[in-house]
Parts: sequence; structure tokens; C-alpha cells
Amino acid sequence: MSQTTDAVAPDGQQAALAPRPRPARRFHRAWFVAAVTFVTIIGAAAFRSLPGLLIDPLHDEFGWSRGTIGAAVSVNLALYGLTAPFAAALMDRFGIRRVVAVALTVIAAGAGLTVFMDSAWQLMLCWGVLVGLGSGSMALAFAATVTNRWFTERRGLVTGILTAASASGQLIFLPVLSWLVEHHGWRPAAVTVALAALAVVPFVWLLLRDHPADVGLAPYGSDTYVEKPAPVPGAAARALKVLARAVRTGPFWLLAGTFAICGASTNGLIQTHFVPAAHDHGMPVTAAAGLLAVIGIFDVAGTIFSGWLTDRFESRRLLATYYALRGISLLFLPMLLAPSIHPPMLFFIVFYGLDWVATVPPTLALCREHYGEDSAIVFGWVLASHQVGAAVVAFLGGLARDAFGSYDMVWYGSGALCAVAALMALVIRRPGSGARPAPLAEPAAV
Repeated sequence: MSQTTDAVAPDGQQAALAPRPRPARRFHRAWFVAAVTFVTIIGAAAFRSLPGLLIDPLHDEFGWSRGTIGAAVSVNLALYGLTAPFAAALMDRFGIRRVVAVALTVIAAGAGLTVFMDSAWQLMLCWGVLVGLGSGSMALAFAATVTNRWFTERRGLVTGILTAASASGQLIFLPVLSWLVEHHGWRPAAVTVALAALAVVPFVWLLLRDHPADVGLAPYGSDTYVEKPAPVPGAAARALKVLARAVRTGPFWLLAGTFAICGASTNGLIQTHFVPAAHDHGMPVTAAAGLLAVIGIFDVAGTIFSGWLTDRFESRRLLATYYALRGISLLFLPMLLAPSIHPPMLFFIVFYGLDWVATVPPTLALCREHYGEDSAIVFGWVLASHQVGAAVVAFLGGLARDAFGSYDMVWYGSGALCAVAALMALVIRRPGSGARPAPLAEPAAV
């Protein structure tokens, strides 16, 4: 039954009245909001395609070591993750639309200013700090917030679709950016990223809505109308309080640990170092970038399928399977790199693409099971660990290449880490059967 009473915010203030509920349409507005979110994440994902393409050009033009360039990438990846939980809280305070529009503008500014740099500290500031903060506010916590507010059913599927948006952005931009770098230099590629981020801002401002109550609807899959809650003040304090409670629970550390290894073996490793590693073996940059784009194609399919599986199977067992298969594939990669593309390499690319971020839907589902209404912020902190892991490997991978002349040790080490993640996933226990998600004041058991 529909509710017409006002909601009460946590600080005791009465929420603003939302429009009265309208009968649900055959096509629910939640799917339109998910579509706008998908396009927005694609625009923000343009930068994620760029770091691996620019390592060699920046090294050749400025003489910076790969370790120095990798350090800038690591700053970006770390801030991407550390900003996410605060962004989720800011969305509760100021609304999704405002936070996302500002984040896209910051990404555009950081990417655009790189064309004027001539020293490494400017790379750290523009590429590392500005783009890191902006993209962090557009991280998976954004997808988690939209999913939690607009859907009560099909959450796993929607999470998979929105997660796949990042891969779709990589698929769209990688071939274009690699062609620009190859034929016109790295600066036009950076400008393209800035323009892509700016182009999405009008879509966000005009089409995105913060809550189903804004358009008088119940969330998809629910017959109960929910009033829009009042803005929650103290966004930063809330994010830190949620973290302080979450760290006292075992599932948080297991989820953070596995997701750190996920980041180390994807964003930090393949996305940052695959193109230069393939180039070391004589493969043209455009061909290597094309392989990453193929990863993006199969990442979309794999992540959506993983969301479908998450709605039907135990999440921790899915995670263990994903990490185990990823680790095995990485152990074979040093033997597959060659000057040209051959069938075994294509098999690796397809296999790795299906597994790339298939870990996100079950990880987010486990956050919901254990942390309930705070799950978006908890997932933001878990995502922070993902990006810290990515940052460490982005930096160490560059150092290893400078020290050993190849990336072989990095591939083998990452494969071993994935085996550890598979074991950690199996240790996570589910809350009691039929129980509601435990509030953080009453931590769920490991």
C-alpha cells in the first residue's frame, strides 16, 4: 500500500514532501535512470582507457621513467578508490545529480590541463589528483547508490549492467585514442577525454533523478511507495563513522582484501601495463589497444552474466571461482605475448574479459547482505581497497619493468595473489538464513 506520511531523517528533521505516487507504468522509470547512469559512466570511463597508451609517449618525450609515470597512475587509482565512500555520502547529502555533474567537470579539467604540462609534478597534479578525485566520485559507489534507491528486484543484473558501462567506455574510446596517439600524439587524445566528460554533463543535469519519489514512483519491484529522505548532513563524518563500524567486522576485511587483489590484477596490471608489455614483444600499440578493447566487449557480457548469476547463486562461491580462473590465466600470459596476434592470445583476451569485473556484482551483494542500508558507503570503502591494490601494482609494475627489463615477474606474482583471493572469498560466511541485513551497530559474523 502507498504511504503518504513524511519520512523522518536520521537527524530528526522532517523530509520534504515528495510528489504523490502515480500508478506504475509498464516501463518503469528506474530503467531510464539506469540507462542515463550507464551513459554517464561511459563518458567518465574515457580516462580509464588512456594511461596504458601514454606510458611510452611520455617516456619518449619527457624522459620520465616508467616508475615515475606509474606513480602518477597510482595516485590516480588510489584517489579514485579513497574518494568513493565520501562520494556516496555526498550523494546522500547533495543528491546524485549535483555530485556527478561536478565530478565530470573536474575530470575534464584534469585531462585538459595535461596538454600544458612539462614536468612530472604537473602530471601528478592533473592526471593523478584532479582526475583521480573526479573519477572517484564517478566510481562504482555511484552505480551502487542508483541501484539501491531505484531497484528492489533485479539488483544483481542492474549492478552488472552499470559495472559493464566502464568496460563499454573502454571499448568505445580505446581504438580512437590509440589511433590519435599513434598518428597525432598524446595531446589530442587527452583533449578527447576532456571533451567526452564535458559532453555527458547535460545528460546528467537534465535527465538524471535522485530518487523514485522525485517522479512519484515506488522503486522497481516494490509496491510500497517510499518518501524521499531529507538530506543527510555531515557526509564526511558519516563515511568515517560507517568505516569505523565496518572495520570491526570480519566480512569487511575479507571483502576489502579480495577486492584489493581484484584491482591489482585488472586496473593496476592489465589496463596500465598490458599495452607497453605487448609493445616490448614487438606488437604495435594499436594492435595491443585493440586487444584491450576486445576485453571490453567480453567484459560487458561477463559482468551482466555475473549479475544474473548473483541473483541465483551464492556470492562467495562465485567470487572464489572468478579469482581462481583469473589467477590461472595470468600464469600463462608471459608465454602468449608475441609480435602478432595469434589464437591462444585471443583465447586469453576473451577469457580474461569475461572475468574482468565479474567480481563486482557478488561483492556488492555481500555488502548488502552484511551491511544493509549502509552498504553503498561500505562498498565505497571496499572499492577504495580495490584501487589501492591497483595503485600499488601500477607503481610496482613500472619499477619491475625498469629493473628487470620485462613484466614476467609481475604476471606471475599477480596470478599467485588471485589464488589467495579465491581462498579468502570462501572464508566469508553468509548472515543467518532469512535474516535481514545486519546494521553496523550489530556486526554480522564472519
